[in-house]
Amino acid sequence: MKFPILTALLVLGTAFATAEDKPAAAKPEAAKEILLFNGKSLDDWESVDVGGSGEVELEGGLMIINQGENVSGAIYKKAAALPTTNYEITLEAKRMQGVDFFVGLTFPVGDLKHCATLICGGWGGSVTGISCIDSMDASDNNTSSYQRYKDDEWYTFKLRVTPKNISVWLGDKQIIDEDIEGKKISVRSGPIESYLPLSLTTFNTMAAIRNVKLTPITEPK
Repeated sequence: MKFPILTALLVLGTAFATAEDKPAAAKPEAAKEILLFNGKSLDDWESVDVGGSGEVELEGGLMIINQGENVSGAIYKKAAALPTTNYEITLEAKRMQGVDFFVGLTFPVGDLKHCATLICGGWGGSVTGISCIDSMDASDNNTSSYQRYKDDEWYTFKLRVTPKNISVWLGDKQIIDEDIEGKKISVRSGPIESYLPLSLTTFNTMAAIRNVKLTPITEPK
């Protein structure tokens, strides 16, 4: 009469062993964050002078874009190795002096030849938006808003690019949510064309920038 009990125990043992032998389901890998500016060198960045541009320097772990009489800034030299859509860029910046934009983040949209620029603090210090949407500047299209920026105060920005949308956050507040399907995306004609495809610039303004990162993302449903 002990055999049925022994048989049952053997069956259970085999079941447990089979379950243990099965490999665990692989967890999806988290997207790897790419540090674009590490605070230690500007080796990955190339300063561009379009005539009257301020110098770009490394000082105390910060990228300092000095005030010039024109657009000033630097291009990220390894842009060809980065995604051109389904990505986020985050950075911190502060305006140290000047009266115009202290963040001009030029970025690719779909490929390296089609780019736009996030302008923060333009047109006298407060206009924020994307240049250009259907050939309209950040001051004139749907992305335009007025934001109050204080000198010598750090601000955090996040830009998200997908095939259908460009979104921007200032701190925790979303300030741009723009559908780009069927729309023409471009940079403004002029000096900014020398800063494609990925760059940080200012206009007649001195800025400090830190913690510049890019993260590939899955397109939100």
